[in-house]
Amino acid sequence: MSSSPPPSATNRHVLVFPYPAQGHMLPLLDLTNHLASHGGFTITILVTPKILPLLHPLLQTHPSIQTLVLPFPSHPKLPVGAEHVSHIGNHGNFPIMTALRQLHDPIVEWFSSHPSPPVAIISDFFLGWTQCLADHLQIPRVAFYSVSSLLVHVMNSCWVHIKTDCFRSSPVIEFTEIPKSPSFKKEQLPSLVKQYQDSDPDWNLLRDDVLANTCSWACVVDTFENLDLEYLDHLRKLWGEGRVFGVGPLHLIGAAKDGRNPIRESSSEILTWLDKCPDDSVVYVCFGSQKQLSRQQVEALASGLEKSGARFVWVVKTIHETDGRSNGIPVGFEDRVSNRGILVKGWVSQVAILNHRAVGGFLSHCGWNSVLESIASGVMVLGWPMEADQFINARLLVEDWGVAVRICEGANSVPESEELGKVIAESLSRDSSEKMKAKALKREAVGAVRPNGSSWKDMQAFIYKLIQLPQN
Repeated sequence: MSSSPPPSATNRHVLVFPYPAQGHMLPLLDLTNHLASHGGFTITILVTPKILPLLHPLLQTHPSIQTLVLPFPSHPKLPVGAEHVSHIGNHGNFPIMTALRQLHDPIVEWFSSHPSPPVAIISDFFLGWTQCLADHLQIPRVAFYSVSSLLVHVMNSCWVHIKTDCFRSSPVIEFTEIPKSPSFKKEQLPSLVKQYQDSDPDWNLLRDDVLANTCSWACVVDTFENLDLEYLDHLRKLWGEGRVFGVGPLHLIGAAKDGRNPIRESSSEILTWLDKCPDDSVVYVCFGSQKQLSRQQVEALASGLEKSGARFVWVVKTIHETDGRSNGIPVGFEDRVSNRGILVKGWVSQVAILNHRAVGGFLSHCGWNSVLESIASGVMVLGWPMEADQFINARLLVEDWGVAVRICEGANSVPESEELGKVIAESLSRDSSEKMKAKALKREAVGAVRPNGSSWKDMQAFIYKLIQLPQN
């Protein structure tokens, strides 16, 4: 166990506990960045050893932020050394969530020995067991949701009803208690819900953990009112006034003062290439940090991009079946498109790329981070939802907001390359209704985080609520 010196007695000490997945960590670090910039807080971030380097940009910007580094607990379903979901993929969420529960006692030990322990915990909604931890320590806990308000409702409803015969037997689940009464096929529900095993005690503990989030002192959601109002208001109605704060898009709040975000800087090489491209002429292609495409999917995507004739930036993850090829990319593809496309074989910041004037479309898996970043950039989405919350997000993008078109659906689906190329080309070549609505939604997103915007007001209220806490 390692930690930094004790905090100042004049500040409220807050323990921040992110979940080790990029889509969860980035927005919570954006929130932490904002709290540190605001002042009045001493912040300790709890991570395991291999996650610590991911905090480097934030710690450079705010040297006063402290860290509590605890060894990652072992789990029989995790390979040795796996501490982040990207190390194993989406199916690793369950064992990682289960393993992290073992940090309860080391945290209690650290808290008990600290000269000025935290007065509150802010932890990811995948760490619902920290509600019991907070109760044990007799301090309030804030549940942080890096997802849409709709998903919060769907997820809670699923875990409440998952043991019922009706839920088990129905191929389509209707959520009549949620505004607009949405319905989803079983295969479109969150991955953890689909993987649930009633006979496994660990799964039932996880179910209890997720439902414990509703008992938190407050919840912070990375969304904004004009995007998510009906579902956000329903959350406030269920949880009670003064407990729910919609403060997104958090990556905009992180950049609100000087136009840059220390958590999400990007490669200048890609931006230099984009500088040479006409406005709205480039499609950005990325499927998040976890998903590895199959050889067939990579081939179809490469063929579709080639047939489209469009400029593109494609973030490529290594795939398992390479057949002697580089990253599974068809032989000769890179040479044939070298004058109009870039293949990136490493991490990039979507924020800087999506905000570039040359980018006119985003071919995406529809993860919530990607959704918010595209909306805040005014870029339409070409959606290919695959797992987790992505089907629900795609529904919002296409049907509720009208800023996206679906190009494919499902983790194992392979798009028809001719049709894919046609959709990409059409999306970039005309002023579609999706493009117009995306640009309008950008104005709403930017307005939400400005002074007196809805997210600005909720952030001020949340900070005030924290500052009012008594010192230990």
